[in-house]
Amino acid sequence: MTVSLFSPVIQFGFVSLFVASFPLAPLFALLNNVIEIRLDAKKFVTELRRPVAVRAKDIGIWYNILSGMGKFSVIINAFVISFTSDFIPRLVYQYMFSETGTMHGFIDHTLSYFNVSNFKHGTAPLNIEQADITVCRYKDYREPPWSPDAYTFSKQYWCVLAARLAFVILFQNLVMFLSLVVAWGIPDVPKTIVEQFKREEAPGRCFPTGRKGEIPAHPEPLLQGCHPPAEHQPPQPGPGPAPLGRYSTLPPGPTQGSGDGGGPRARCRAASFSQFTRSIPPSPKNENENSRHTAV
Repeated sequence: MTVSLFSPVIQFGFVSLFVASFPLAPLFALLNNVIEIRLDAKKFVTELRRPVAVRAKDIGIWYNILSGMGKFSVIINAFVISFTSDFIPRLVYQYMFSETGTMHGFIDHTLSYFNVSNFKHGTAPLNIEQADITVCRYKDYREPPWSPDAYTFSKQYWCVLAARLAFVILFQNLVMFLSLVVAWGIPDVPKTIVEQFKREEAPGRCFPTGRKGEIPAHPEPLLQGCHPPAEHQPPQPGPGPAPLGRYSTLPPGPTQGSGDGGGPRARCRAASFSQFTRSIPPSPKNENENSRHTAV
């Protein structure tokens, strides 16, 4: 079962992709989500039946959609900041073209010249208060009409364009680096839970617990010391007949002296794991090497 997150994803897209154009969008989205959560809580408590809980590993394909949208929003905001604002042109003018290192003369630097005699037929303005105007100014980086390359992009235009593209690349890499740092500092799964998973998956290891539900920080490998509780250990052989129970491998049969005339049936029990881990006692030094026997 996949939960539909279409509406939250659409909201996240609008907020993240165009936050540079409307910086108050995250605030309005937060207020909308708070109100919607409280209304949904009241609806679930008072008007709907209790929903059936379903366990899910993650949010499915929506995680990849949100991740891709977040990366794409970084590029969009970088282009919006660099190409729709005067942030980059101001820096370029201050550090490359200003004689005093200040913003004095920035407006005049961003205006180009145009000769009114170069208007095409029918495109000149009709209402002109002063007929003696020969040159007007407009906002662009182009060569003046008296230049050999009139009305072409000037040197300042290419400098500003290069600075804008450099800002896009720098901004994108900086945000990606910060996101990696945050992801490294705040992992998706806490470190304690990862360690518990590793301890549970370690084969042949016993972890003694102190309090209930507590796993020690440095468990010892206790393969040789792992013994089942007393109630789960098989009964030890004795002089009497073997008791019937869960460790008997043969069904109950006639015993000696019964009416069937059969002898006592042998009783077998499951071998204990500790029998195969007992240490073999050392043999005497004066004993012949060929006469040694292996204890079973």
